[in-house]
Amino acid sequence: MELASDFEKAKKTEIPQRTLCRTVRQYSSRPIPEEDMKKLLEIAEDCRRVKNYVYARYGGLSGLPKLYPGYTVQNEMTKSGLRDSMKMPSVYFYLAVFDALGDIKCQWTRTRTKLLELVEKNENFSAEEKHYLCFLLKVNNAFEGVLNRREAVLPGEIQKRYEEIAAAVDTERLKRYLCRQVRKYHVKLHTDFASGFSVSERAYRYADHGIYISVKEKRKRIFVPLTDNNRYSRQIRVCLFSQEHRLEIHVPVDVSVKEHEEYVNLVGVSMGYHVMLTTDRGEQYGAELGKYQTEYAEWMRIQTGIYNRNRSSNPGRKKYGDKKRRFTERIHSYINHELNRFFETEKPRTVYIARLPGFLKGGVNRRINHSVSMWQRGYIRSRLEQKCREQSVELVEVYAKDISRECSVCGTSGRKKDGIFICEACGRTEEEKTNTAQNAKKRGLEDGRRAAGD
Repeated sequence: MELASDFEKAKKTEIPQRTLCRTVRQYSSRPIPEEDMKKLLEIAEDCRRVKNYVYARYGGLSGLPKLYPGYTVQNEMTKSGLRDSMKMPSVYFYLAVFDALGDIKCQWTRTRTKLLELVEKNENFSAEEKHYLCFLLKVNNAFEGVLNRREAVLPGEIQKRYEEIAAAVDTERLKRYLCRQVRKYHVKLHTDFASGFSVSERAYRYADHGIYISVKEKRKRIFVPLTDNNRYSRQIRVCLFSQEHRLEIHVPVDVSVKEHEEYVNLVGVSMGYHVMLTTDRGEQYGAELGKYQTEYAEWMRIQTGIYNRNRSSNPGRKKYGDKKRRFTERIHSYINHELNRFFETEKPRTVYIARLPGFLKGGVNRRINHSVSMWQRGYIRSRLEQKCREQSVELVEVYAKDISRECSVCGTSGRKKDGIFICEACGRTEEEKTNTAQNAKKRGLEDGRRAAGD
């Protein structure tokens, strides 16, 4: 009995498996009939109208106190009578409302992030003034109170802290500054695109190698055959491609984070246009990426010229869109394949990579500028981050200034010629991306030692 009791306690205290959310895509297997596509587009158009209504009514300053948790907005939208006037099913109406609320919250987050950057860069503010403004931007009630010209109600300890910070600055001047910046940078959202809608599990059913989706007619569903037999029971997103008579279903699923005992290596990497990743040992992954990207960029350049010359004749864009999508899918498939190969081969415990700068101003060669603008570095970085989380691998960003010009052995500045790094101080030569990856690993390890107090 005691053993059984201990076993039950152990089960209760077992550490839950860590999970991540990822998006799974399902595709229609054959063209959707015109009549069915029209019904789906009608739902998407209704959702667009509802979202624009919410954007206009709650996207400004007066809507701030109603955003969290959002039930006030839901109740007001019910009383507004908009759903009845549109004869819209509730399963679509309320999901559109909450989708719009999520977009508004994201927009306010972007606004706050922008203002925090401005405050940090403003040399006219003292440290106390910056502290006060950052406090307002990070505490919801305080931020909303300033914008709506009323005193915020804060919890006891936070209120005391606020009064201490406010006593050292001219609060009225700083509040006026904050309101001016919000008026300047905050944008009310609006969408002109009816390209999809969210669906709760009550409004669809998987069967017959496809999915049945509810439409606006009572007790009516349309059938869409799918390319797979996977079934899910959660909220999904239907994305419509009316010109191609097809749809995609985006499903958020929880996946378990994998733990690998054999992943023990510390790996520095350098990202490039022609070679996706180069490690500190000189191994290359994605060596064909430059060829794919150059081919894509050249095709885009030619197509843009053709379109601009024939704009008056309204040339069709369906073939253009199809081929562009195929180019992008091929590149993304190759990137994911090479990243998987990187993890399987390198078995990293920690990956060190330079923090990427923003895109610099273009040079005089338009063809090169166009090719660089097509570089999939944002996608590569996001996929690397996602795969690191899925494989329990630590991804460390390091300071990137002069990382490609510094010798990884002696630390002095060298020069690059024909893809080779040359250090005139110690005489070392190395492939430039390998040298950069070695510097990334070196800086990451040094930062780790300093953080540990060694």
